[in-house]
Amino acid sequence: MRLTFIRVFFLLQLNCIAAAVPAFAQAPVSDTLKLTVKQAEDRFIKNNLNLIAQRYNIDNATAGVITARLFPNPDFNFNNGIHATDETQGPAYKEQSFGISQLFTTAGKRNKSIQLAKIQVDQAKYQFFDLLRTLKFTLRNDFYTIYFQEQSAKVYSDEIGSLTKTLSVFKEQYAKGNIAQKEVLRIQSQLYSLQTEYNSLLVGIDTTQSEFKMLIKASPNTEIEPVISIDLNGKQVVAAVPYQQLLDSAYANRYDLKNSKATVNYNNVNLKLQKATAVPDVSLSLNFDKLGGYSNNFLGAGIAFSLPFFNRNQGAISQARIAIDQSQVQFQNQQNQVESDVATNYKGALRLEKLYNSFDPQFKDDFNHLIQEVSKNYEKRNISMLEFLDFYDSYKTNTLQLNTLQLNRITSLEQLNYVTGTPFFNQQ
Repeated sequence: MRLTFIRVFFLLQLNCIAAAVPAFAQAPVSDTLKLTVKQAEDRFIKNNLNLIAQRYNIDNATAGVITARLFPNPDFNFNNGIHATDETQGPAYKEQSFGISQLFTTAGKRNKSIQLAKIQVDQAKYQFFDLLRTLKFTLRNDFYTIYFQEQSAKVYSDEIGSLTKTLSVFKEQYAKGNIAQKEVLRIQSQLYSLQTEYNSLLVGIDTTQSEFKMLIKASPNTEIEPVISIDLNGKQVVAAVPYQQLLDSAYANRYDLKNSKATVNYNNVNLKLQKATAVPDVSLSLNFDKLGGYSNNFLGAGIAFSLPFFNRNQGAISQARIAIDQSQVQFQNQQNQVESDVATNYKGALRLEKLYNSFDPQFKDDFNHLIQEVSKNYEKRNISMLEFLDFYDSYKTNTLQLNTLQLNRITSLEQLNYVTGTPFFNQQ
């Protein structure tokens, strides 16, 4: 009886474990998050951790201005007698002296330090806005990449579904001896090739989705579904903006260029500060001695400063001059880079715009209708298998190329926004 009970209990435990395993083996539940590019940008501005961390650099630099404005603290000293060999004027403990001194900086060192601190605040702001520009460009690129790659994935999904059904029918016909095995193998080979390409595309989509979700701080299990409404057919959006306008905007709004210019200004002010450092600071003091050697209750005033015979800050002044020359060269190089970026991307965007507008907008719809008719005719055996597969391969290739062209055109507009630092072409 006891043995039977143990067996029954053991079987019940196994059943419970077996029922629990599928629950743990299930894939994580994913939610779909539909977003427009504007909604994505709002989430990005609010939640991106890189931006939040960069903002603290502005606060740190602002605190540096407060420090630069502060005056040096006065120094105070007090002495009380402990022992003396000659106590004719009284016991040693009655001897007391006080002193207070204040350091005064000269040659405008304090003002120059404040100027340097303010420039550092500007640099922190420029670095923040340049990071914002870069991350926003990545965000928008990822957004459109996900959309058009998912459109391409639908092409693969539809074709794989169609070929899977065809393969199933062919296997039945082959089993009945109505078709040759080579037709089954040919369809099967095409299906495996499509499945491999489809998997590679999905891996790319997952990678881009992962980066995008990090930018907007979305849950890893969330599936992003971009929502866009763009109609660029026949529009001359790039050609409508003169090149010089784009270049002038880049000079005015590129924060990396502003930061490079601020570095030149910083080094110029720093040279003035280093020259001022060669001028000695002055310390004024006031002293009181209760039982002084000269007389009792002695009150005296003093002044102290170093004599610049040897160290006149020559090394730091030389380094400051070198830093100015170096930063000016870097600023000129940055200007050249900005001009090159605008020119290159403007030419590329014009070329893509011309190519895109040369396509017939009705082409895609006509081609979709054609492939449906091809499938029907193949099922009726009006066309051969090779013709059927050739049409399908041509349909897939052209649709993918059209999606890529649309993506490249939008990306070229985003690239122009990025290199000019101005949202000239903010497609929603």
